[in-house]
Amino acid sequence: MAEELIAFASKGEMLAKSKQFWNPDKTQFWIDSGIPLVIDRRDGYFIYDVEGKRLIDVHLNGGTYNLGHRNPEVAAAVTAAMQHFDIGNHHFPSLARTALAEALVATAPPGLSKVVFGSGGGEAIDIALKTARHATKKRKIVSIAKAYHGHTGLAVATGDERFAALFLADRPEEFVHVTFNDLAEMEQALRGRDVAAVIMETIPATYGFPLPAPGYLAGVKRLCERYDALYIADEVQTGLMRTGELWAITKHGVVPDILVTGKGISGGMYPISAVLVSEAAAGWLAADGFAHMSTFGGAELGCVAALKTLEITCRPEIRSMVHYIADLLGQGLRRIQGLHPDWFTGIRQDGLVMGLEFGHPQGAKFVMKRLYAAGVWAIFSTLDPRVLQFKPGVLMAPSLCEELLDRVEVAIGQAAADVRSGRRVP
Repeated sequence: MAEELIAFASKGEMLAKSKQFWNPDKTQFWIDSGIPLVIDRRDGYFIYDVEGKRLIDVHLNGGTYNLGHRNPEVAAAVTAAMQHFDIGNHHFPSLARTALAEALVATAPPGLSKVVFGSGGGEAIDIALKTARHATKKRKIVSIAKAYHGHTGLAVATGDERFAALFLADRPEEFVHVTFNDLAEMEQALRGRDVAAVIMETIPATYGFPLPAPGYLAGVKRLCERYDALYIADEVQTGLMRTGELWAITKHGVVPDILVTGKGISGGMYPISAVLVSEAAAGWLAADGFAHMSTFGGAELGCVAALKTLEITCRPEIRSMVHYIADLLGQGLRRIQGLHPDWFTGIRQDGLVMGLEFGHPQGAKFVMKRLYAAGVWAIFSTLDPRVLQFKPGVLMAPSLCEELLDRVEVAIGQAAADVRSGRRVP
């Protein structure tokens, strides 16, 4: 059936039409980068180009495919649900939404007691920011310089100016950016007691996964309490067991006022995101429950996908598997680093959240291209292209980890040779 609806004479024709009808700049960027990828078949931690090239996926679309592409259990749950459910009606109480909300609260850090649903991470961030503004009756939001929290109306203003200025969404009077790991600068931003919330990814992804210094996140939480601001934990990329705990923020002893989850909670099968809110911050839900509406937010098929994803992720053996895979890959990467210490300069790792640092301003782009040729898909960090985002899945088999390391070793060596020879990347 899909073949009847979607057909192109060739990959070249498809790419040309992608530029014509979809996104000319992005399509051309990947062509120029030597990565003319058009994903066709996908299975587990493999994706296949329309021309048959197989790639091990360690990008996972930002963690969307934590459990692998088309995870059989999630796919079966959604397929069965389609015999009974559809999107549902966002106005009314719902069996699926209520069940998922209860499950999320049961697994959340203590004190988070209400759930608001969106269709994607950016929308969920907007909900979180609106919730904080209502609760505090303040407008100002503090985020990290080089942050990324999505591209919707409020979320885009919290991120890097590359994304905000283009759409005239850079509003320094309302959205203040401070340096990561600098408590003094954070306190200066909060000192006026006019801040509604601090929003932070537990480990900033698009900035290349710099790790929070010991005590930093707990220090930010104390400052929020001192200056009457809420703490919003963006766990869209770091949650769902990627660090070896369900929510990465709990490893830092921080109980957020609001927690945002998305991407991986969908199982990669149906768009859904969620905002977990403390009772103290949830006032608008009682004052006017119609104040935020989202036709596709908490779609019932998405809730079923998320319920099954959460159940799989919370199995005790998954936590053990994450720690095992993280140790196996960490040791292997450190061995490869030892072969190229002046080129492969650092490994940022917390569980399966990894950023690989290279000794060139565009180093991760060189490595990305060579990895693609070697059958691995990983992406450079948009806001720090020295760093490669490296995101293995939580169910990755040890044999696949070993194959991955073999391919990474070859690609990193080739990328180092590219740089020495003076080759360029876009």
